[in-house]
Parts: sequence; C-alpha cells; structure tokens
Amino acid sequence: MTEINSVQTTEMTKKIRMKKYTDSGKVDTRSGFGAGLTELGRSNPNVVALCADLVGSLKMQDFIDENPDRFFQVGIAEANMMGMAAGLTIGGKIPFAGTFANFATGRVYDQIRQSIAYSGKNVKICASHSGVTLGEDGATHQILEDIGLMKMLPGMTVINTCDFNQTKAATIAIAEHEGPVYLRFGRPKVANFTPEDQKFEIGKAVNLYEGEDVTIIATGHLVWEAIQAAEELSEKGISAEVINIHTIKPLDEEAIINSVKKTGCVVTAEEHNFLGGLGESVARTLAENHPAPQEFVATKDVFGESGTPAQLMDKYGLNVNVIYDKVLKNLNRKKLF
Repeated sequence: MTEINSVQTTEMTKKIRMKKYTDSGKVDTRSGFGAGLTELGRSNPNVVALCADLVGSLKMQDFIDENPDRFFQVGIAEANMMGMAAGLTIGGKIPFAGTFANFATGRVYDQIRQSIAYSGKNVKICASHSGVTLGEDGATHQILEDIGLMKMLPGMTVINTCDFNQTKAATIAIAEHEGPVYLRFGRPKVANFTPEDQKFEIGKAVNLYEGEDVTIIATGHLVWEAIQAAEELSEKGISAEVINIHTIKPLDEEAIINSVKKTGCVVTAEEHNFLGGLGESVARTLAENHPAPQEFVATKDVFGESGTPAQLMDKYGLNVNVIYDKVLKNLNRKKLF
C-alpha cells in the first residue's frame, strides 16, 4: 500500500472507531443461489428452473430433487434455453435459467435481446462463474463484459451480489419482481458477512460504513475488499464511506449523489471491465448531478487468463491494496478539484 504523503492534511492522523464486519465462514455465492432456489421451490409453485448441463456448478440439485417436474435440462443449448424460458412465462411460470455468466450473456445475447428483454418477459437469468474468479478455466470463460451487455438492455434489472447470504436473499427477491433480471454470482469461496435475515431491496444501496473523507462504492466480490480497505484507512485517520451496490440497474443514484456531496470524491470497485460496468454508471450519475474526482478499480479493457482466483485478483488489481492506493490518490485529486 502507498503511504499517505504530505498533501494529506494532519487532520487525518486520528484513529477512527469503526464497526467490524465478521466473516462467518467462507462459502461460494453460487451456493447462495442454490439455497435460494431451493427455498423458492418450496414456497412458490410457479418457479421453474432450467440449466444448460451445469447443475452441479450452479448448485441446483436440491431444487431438482424436490421438484423434478419443474426442472428442464436443456443440455449445451443455451440459446434454446432462453427461448424456452421466455415461452414458459406466457403460461405464468417464473423461469430461473442458469449457466456460466459467459454463456448466459455473450453466447445468447440475441435471444435475450429479442425474446426476453424486447418482449419484457419475466425471465430470471442466473449467471455463475463470472469475472476472473472463475479461475483456471481461463479467458474464454472469464467474462468481464456481462454487466455492460445486460445493463444496456432496456427494462433489464442487473444484480451483482457480494456473498452467500446476499445471493440467497436476492434469488428469493427476484421471484417477486415482474420483469427480466440478470443475477450475477461467482465460483470461489468468499467471506460471508451480510446478515442472514437481511431484506433484499432491488435498486437500494446498502451503506456499510458512514464516512466523511471519501466514498468507496463496490459491488460483488469487491465489497469485502472495500470493507478491509476502509478498516486499513481508518488506522491512518481516513474516514471512508463504503456503499454496497448490489443492483447495478436500477442504480441507487440518490445514495451515490448524497454520499459524494458529503465526501467530495469516490472510488468504484468491481470485478468487471471498467468500460461498461458499475464505475461508468456511477460516473454518468455524477457527471449529470454532482461532478467529482473518481478512481476506478476494475480490469482495464483486457481479457483474463488462467490462474487461481487469488492470483488473478492480485494481477488485475482487484484487491484491498489497490482500493487503498486509489483512495489516497483521489484524496490528493480532491484538493485540486
């Protein structure tokens, strides 16, 4: 991490008391999806599930065991799966169509655009193994463009969850939402720190820390990294406001604007290309309402590569150290703004 330089004021030398978030045990977010889908199977008879030959990877087996007549295995035919899901909505069903994020968006964009988004069908596109944390499968499977692809579709809700509990809550919540949804989650085991009994509100940001000096806005796997960065910054007397944006679209613009009006600068953090992701949505919001210095923690218009999730997060600068350094850089920029 970069040390604070002389441009920062001496006011940032006090230690700040902060609530500590606790990891209750590392678990993958895809298991949160599986748990949420299983619960929906018991509570909502209209929920059906489809999968493109990846039942184990998406943790759908419990739903299938309990509801074999409400599951459709389409095989490696993702385009057909999207068409089938759109058709099922006509009969009042709520289809949850699951596969890897790369196959759930890039491979079937035309079917999603024409058969689901354009028609406003009530399909829930459930995308696992997103970003570089897919790991060893490499660049062909590590989609870093999916949020951009989905958020540009009119009427599409885009959700990117941060841990097991939030993914389970989001899975349950989107069944009550009328309209197409893209739900993005991941493969690796990550910190599970949000409340088990949380209420998931689509389009409503979650303020994790109140702060005065800088706003850190994070989504997905980068939320935990942002929390850790804020705790490190507090030791240096820097008060960081941390906001968990689980819904990229519709974006909680009010929460973003109000926070940045208070702090004067913002760092966005996401496991996605900086082109088209959360950071660009925040930048547009601020450009239209309250311009302020912004730094981006994201991949820089590149494809991924094979490696462990931890190796790749470090290589592409998606971690606590980079968030910390971007905050310091932006505090300097804020003084000149």
